[in-house]
Amino acid sequence: MTAGEPRTSPSGADAVVVGAGVIGASVALELARTGRRVVAVDKSGDVGHGSTSASSAIIRFNYSTWDGVATAWESQHRWTRWAEHLGTTSGRGLAAFHRTGAVLLDAPGSRTSEVIALFERARVPYERWDAATLRGRIPGIDAGRYGPPKSLRDEAFFAGPEGELGALFTPDAGFVDDPQLAARNLADAAVRAGARFLFRRTVVEVLRRDDRVAGVRLSDGAAITAPVVINAAGPWSGGLNRMAGVGAEFTVGVRPLRQEVHQVAAPVPPGGTPPSSRSAAETTPGPIVADADLGTYLRPRGGHLLIGSTLPACDPMEWLDDPDLCNPHPTPTGFDTQVTRAARRFPLLGVPNRPTGVAGVYDAADDWSPIYDRTDLPGFYVAMGTSGNQFKNAPLAGRFLAVLVDRVEAGHDHDRDPLRYTGEHTGVVVDLGAFSRKRPIAEGAASRTVMG
Repeated sequence: MTAGEPRTSPSGADAVVVGAGVIGASVALELARTGRRVVAVDKSGDVGHGSTSASSAIIRFNYSTWDGVATAWESQHRWTRWAEHLGTTSGRGLAAFHRTGAVLLDAPGSRTSEVIALFERARVPYERWDAATLRGRIPGIDAGRYGPPKSLRDEAFFAGPEGELGALFTPDAGFVDDPQLAARNLADAAVRAGARFLFRRTVVEVLRRDDRVAGVRLSDGAAITAPVVINAAGPWSGGLNRMAGVGAEFTVGVRPLRQEVHQVAAPVPPGGTPPSSRSAAETTPGPIVADADLGTYLRPRGGHLLIGSTLPACDPMEWLDDPDLCNPHPTPTGFDTQVTRAARRFPLLGVPNRPTGVAGVYDAADDWSPIYDRTDLPGFYVAMGTSGNQFKNAPLAGRFLAVLVDRVEAGHDHDRDPLRYTGEHTGVVVDLGAFSRKRPIAEGAASRTVMG
């Protein structure tokens, strides 16, 4: 059986998950595994049709906080054991993790020494590369230091380099080949555990009874009663919070942010052969490159590269009042900016005249860290602020919410005594208070980026 429309509309459940992206599907799975009757609701037509479908699905570990690194490192072990995580013995029809390694260039602001300290604490394998090693390991790369990132309209954009860059390499990083399929896999596993999914249904009301949540009412008039509701609505999460009357206690805000990911043909090094002419043995993808020096990241995709932005300060943010009004197509300006920056790093990269790629909407938190927490409305929980850098952590995000719901509904005061989660694969201990809706925003948090 696969995730899809139930034969009868549910009137009651133990938990409602609003949102069926990769985070919502993971939450539905883990709640169902605790024995709860779960109904997941999404306004789109299928699993993972929102922000998830536009994700670059990169699995990396270079976060600026311990809990970010620990969560990503534990999650990677679940991606590498994806069938096991889903509770199936078959690998057919499953998304696949590709271990390519990832390179973080030593740009100012990358906080490489701090990241290394966190890697050593979590026991994440890494290598330090100087500029010569970088050029040797990634043919065709320009190791010049060009930063900070500049607008294409800036006369200094094409100025020569000022020195060279080294890099931090993590061999166990990589990417998931199909983010929407990964969400589908999680939803199918949730259905096997007893969850149900409703699509093309919009939540129009959050029900209350005796000062706690009591379920939701849908656009078709149906009501789903439940003592627990989890907001995993992605870019629509802020609106759902307002509907529920929560958020006044949050110290962290979220806003919908439009972002583009572009696709171009991968460059061919001197003496190399085009992707279409290579044998299977020659098509092993190169590593992911995070280039905060120029403001881009690159991820292999067959014979192509996906190119996205690290959101440098010189670029305007495209905040949206209504996520439904997002233009899903890349713009010529965005395409030219990002691909030209990537071509500075890889001079053999061509810049096509016509933009190709996708655009999606991030559910962006003020400090680019997610909110996995309860709220001041008993029974109403949030898994929000996740877009941009939390796809990789989806397997663990579901576990976090299941732990929170179990313990808080049993009377635990998570605000006063934050729960902790120990990774079964790595032994890392994650303080779930790091993802609190009431966490202090440190002065240095303003410099935190989409990289986390």
